[in-house]
Formats: sequence, C-alpha cells, structure tokens
Amino acid sequence: MGAHHNRSDGERERLPYDLPPIPEYVEDEYVEDDYSKDEYAKDEYVKDSVGVSTVAASVDNELPPIPEYVEPESADDVIEEEEKEVPPIPDYLTPEEEEAADAREEASESRRTWLRSVLEFVGLLAIALVVSVVIKTFFIQAFVVPSGSMETTLKPGDRIFVNRLADSPDDIERGDIIVFSDPNNWLSAPADDGESTGLGSFISRTMETVGLLPADSGQHLVKRVIGVGGDTVECCDVQGRMSVNGVALDETYLDPGIAPSDFDFSVTVPNGQLWVMGDNRGNSNDSRQHHEMDGNGFVPNSHVVGRVWSVFWPYEEMHVIESGRDVFKNVPDAK
Repeated sequence: MGAHHNRSDGERERLPYDLPPIPEYVEDEYVEDDYSKDEYAKDEYVKDSVGVSTVAASVDNELPPIPEYVEPESADDVIEEEEKEVPPIPDYLTPEEEEAADAREEASESRRTWLRSVLEFVGLLAIALVVSVVIKTFFIQAFVVPSGSMETTLKPGDRIFVNRLADSPDDIERGDIIVFSDPNNWLSAPADDGESTGLGSFISRTMETVGLLPADSGQHLVKRVIGVGGDTVECCDVQGRMSVNGVALDETYLDPGIAPSDFDFSVTVPNGQLWVMGDNRGNSNDSRQHHEMDGNGFVPNSHVVGRVWSVFWPYEEMHVIESGRDVFKNVPDAK
C-alpha cells in the first residue's frame, strides 16, 4: 500500500487556493417593466380560506370603510314618521258648503249652550231647595205678619225671620216675641176663596213648605211672652200697670197711649205653659180673651216655632227686633 497519510477528524486538507465566501441571499428586487401593476392586479387571483377565488383589489385603491351598524326602526316609529310626512288633505268646499257647515256648527253650539244652561239652572234650583229645607227645618223660617195685633212693633204684611233654634223653655224668656201654632182653636178656619186647588195656590204652598216663600199665619200666631211657667201675672195696679210676680212693669215696647189691658185679670201660669199678649192691647186676641172665654189662654211650650229675630221686608223697614227682656229684668223667678 502506498504511503497513506492519516488525518485527524478535525483536520482538513488545505487547498492550494482560498475559495471566496458564499454571499448572503438577497431577495431579488422587483424590476418594473412594461407589465404594469394594474394589469398585474387584474390578472392575479388568490385563494381565500374556503377556496373561493376572489379578485384582488387594486394596490393603489383603498377599500371603502365598512358602514356602521344601524338599529332598524320599529314599526311604530315608521308609522309615526309616515304620519308626520303625509300632509293633511285639504278640504275643498264651495262657498255654499262652507256657509252650510258654519250654520250647522252654530246650531250645534247653540243647542249645547242651551242644554248647559238648563242643567245649571236645575242644579242650582236643587241646591237652593235642599239648602232652604235644611235652613227652614233647623235654623230660620220666614213668616208673614197677618194682623195689627203687634203694632207698631210689627205691622200687617211684614216679613219676619224666626229663629227656630230658640224654641225650648230654656231659650224663651219674658219679653221675647214668638211665633207659635194655634194652641186651641184661637183662630177661625181660613175662608175658602176657591183658589186652594189652583196651580198658583199649589206653587205658593210648595214654596212655603220648602221655605222659599214666607209662610202665612193661617195656623200660626205672633205674640209677646209676658209670663212663663209658675209666674203670676196681674193687671192692673192703681197706676194702671201690669205686674209679674209682684213687680210692676214699665212696658216701653207699647206705643204711647196704649193701656196694658182693657180689663183686670190675675192668673198663675202652669209649668210648661206661656202667657202671651199683643203689643196693640186694644186690638189683640191673646191669652186674656181666651182665658176669660174658655179658661184656656195658655200656650204650651211645645207649640212654639221659634223667636222672632228680624223684619226683612219691606226693604225700608228691615231691622233686627229689639229685645224686650230689659222690661222684666227686676222680676224674680216664680217661687
């Protein structure tokens, strides 16, 4: 075997010349030629992820922006928008048609106005009736003075208000003017004038009942209280005066020249009863006459309607009734 040179694994045979270094790889630059970019883009196809071929967009043109998501309008919004956008349909009326329409509108408004007026009147009348009945029943009632027995304190035809709350023995005192119902046929039956069944009489009675008209005094009387239960009433002393429980009275409510009584008397009033007299003593059919005729000249407290409060008609005579209690201020209570 020829000479053989053993080389270690790490040794290499030196070449008679040095090899140049291997140049690094440089990517070839695109050299633009007559084949333009636009034409290249038009002919180039690419595959997408699902294998569908799409045409690549031009490298010089940008893709349009993706529009933002807009919430679709609801059906109600669309309807409202359409209603707003639709203009009203104009009315095309002839002058005659317009005149007829105006006349119908005026007639309809007139009927509505009339109906409202009727309803208001009926409502007010109902309220007035209710209020009047309540007032008459519990508070105040109007009466007409029928005669001259109380002149000149009260004159025939005067309209008076009576306080119905003052009808008990605790409310009625000596000197008060009261209205009371006929206790024992003091009044003769009213004459029948033939109109009691007429419409006018019916309306008058109805309005008197509800208190819209003053009640006449067909079954009522108006007098002044002189004595209450237990009192002794006498007339007349040596000076012609009347006395109660031994105290002579100076009756200032009598007109000058009016005598306290045309005849003498002396009575003791039973408990629960009243002794009454008119201010016009010579023209008053009161407790004196009925006591002399039938021995029953007293008025039960239960017959009292109330105390006279004022005169409200005639207008020029309107005034509050002055109390006559001062005349009896020195009279002691009955024993």
